[in-house]
Amino acid sequence: MRHNLTRREVTAAGTALIGSLALVGTRGARAEIKSGDNPEASEIWHKVRASLFESRPIANVGDDTLLLDAPVRAEDAAVVPIAMRAKLPHTAASYVAKLYLIIDNNPSPISAIFSFTPQSGRADVETRVRVDEYTFVRAIAETSDGRLLMRTRFVKASGGCSAPPGKDPQAALAALGKIRMRVDGEVVLGKPTLVQLMISHPNDSGMVMDQLTRQFTPRWFVRTVNVAYGGQSVLSADLDFSISENPNLRFYFVPRAPGRLTAEVVDSNQTAWKSSLDVAPSA
Repeated sequence: MRHNLTRREVTAAGTALIGSLALVGTRGARAEIKSGDNPEASEIWHKVRASLFESRPIANVGDDTLLLDAPVRAEDAAVVPIAMRAKLPHTAASYVAKLYLIIDNNPSPISAIFSFTPQSGRADVETRVRVDEYTFVRAIAETSDGRLLMRTRFVKASGGCSAPPGKDPQAALAALGKIRMRVDGEVVLGKPTLVQLMISHPNDSGMVMDQLTRQFTPRWFVRTVNVAYGGQSVLSADLDFSISENPNLRFYFVPRAPGRLTAEVVDSNQTAWKSSLDVAPSA
């Protein structure tokens, strides 16, 4: 069985699931958001599971294997901090190849799929998301040998997908596509190094009404991010509009020698931007 999804397949799966939400029914969808007691009661999750993983077994694991860090109650539903941290060994022979971020009750539940390589050093990523209503949030790790491991949290937040932008639209357009990268802490040869990638983009969900025109702002968001160091991939991400305005990602790479860190970003309009950062590790 083939385990890796192409970007086109991910997009198709997400689009199909958006349409399938109507099949859940308002009563069922509202009933499941009242409590975080039973993650398996989520009908939407079962649709996502079948779409992405078919009948493959998924093991529920503890924080010592896969950590999902998310607030119980979010201060701002449009900017909810999320961290997924796999605690498994990360070597050329065995590593976590993907982390899936699923937000059950969002309009597009498949919020992000992050892919890693042995050069990543760790399968560890932080970002910020929109949460539309009380929901289960799931982190699913797929190992290089095909195992699936899951952690689930219940997050109380609502209205994040339809919240107005935090930045003036004209200012947002002026900064569109600006990419900033930085490494945190000392960069040491052969050691995982933390990177922060910040992208200026409105990441419009398509659910926000323009108060002047009374029309909904068209959906427009960062679709893919690809990061490489010295020509070798360290992170690729397939994203959806659940990611907050001005996407912000924190992740790792392992510098084996001095080199250049490059980031390529493509949005849903197929507009592309690229940025790079020279890195000089110490021995």
